[in-house]
Amino acid sequence: MKEFPFSDADFHKVSDKVYQACGIVLGPHKKEMVYSRLARRIRAVGLKSFADYLAHVDSHAETELTQFINAITTNLTSFFREQHHFDYLANVIVPVLLERNQKSRRVRIWSAGCSTGEEPYSIAMTIAGKFPKAWDVKILATDLDSNVLDKARRGEYASSSVTGLSDDKLKAFFLRSNDASLFKVKPELQQMVHFKRLNLLEPWPMSGPFDLIFCRNVLIYFDKTTKDKLFHGYFEMLAPHGHLFIGHSETMGKEHHEFKNLGKTMYQKVTHASF
Repeated sequence: MKEFPFSDADFHKVSDKVYQACGIVLGPHKKEMVYSRLARRIRAVGLKSFADYLAHVDSHAETELTQFINAITTNLTSFFREQHHFDYLANVIVPVLLERNQKSRRVRIWSAGCSTGEEPYSIAMTIAGKFPKAWDVKILATDLDSNVLDKARRGEYASSSVTGLSDDKLKAFFLRSNDASLFKVKPELQQMVHFKRLNLLEPWPMSGPFDLIFCRNVLIYFDKTTKDKLFHGYFEMLAPHGHLFIGHSETMGKEHHEFKNLGKTMYQKVTHASF
C-alpha cells in the first residue's frame, strides 16, 4: 500500500502542471516514476497527499515550482555520449569554423539540456586548443533543473563517471583526488563553459548567433507542437550554415526544409530557408 494515495486524477493534474510549466509530456507509463519522485517532495514539505502538494506548489510558486520541476525531470548523461557527434565536431565543424569565422574570431556553441555537465565539458575537451588564443570561444550550457546545474558548475565527478575517458584526457583536463575517487574539471576547461538555468518554453534571453547547438535527448519529452516551436527557435538562433545535433532516439520531420539532414541526427541550417 502506497504511503500517499495517488489516483489517475492526481496523475493527470501533475501531468497538466508539468506540461504547462515546461512542455514535458508525461504518458501514463510515467505514473509510477512520478509517484516515487514527488513522494520525496511531499515528505520533505511535511504534507499528506498529492492534492495538498499541488496546492502547495500553486501557493509557493516562487520556491516550490522549481523543486517540483527538478523532481520530475530526468538527467541521464555521460561524457562523450554519442561519440560520432564529437568526431564530426572535431573533424568537420572545427576546420570550417577556423576558415569561416576568421574575421569575427568568435565561436559560440549551445548545449541545451546540459544536465550535470558531461555534454558541455565533452564539447570543451573536443575543441580545446583547436582555435588560436586570440579567438573568443564560449560554450553556453543550459538546463531546466537548478540542482543539476549546481553539480555541473562544480565540475566534480566520481571515478565511475569518468571510466570511459582515456588516460590522456583525464591527465589533460581533470584534477584527481589523492585516492582517485573524485575527478574535478580543470579551471581552464571550466572557463570555456557558462552555465545558466533556462526553461526552453520561456523567452530565450541570449542573442546568438550560435555556430552549433546540441539539443540531445531533450525533444523526446515534448509533443510535436512544442518540438516544432523549438526547431523554429533553433533555426533563428543558428548562424548561417550552423549545425544542430539531436539525440539518437529523436527525429526531425521531413517538413522541416529549413534544415539539411546530414545523417546520424546531425542537421545543418539551410540559409535560404524561412518559415
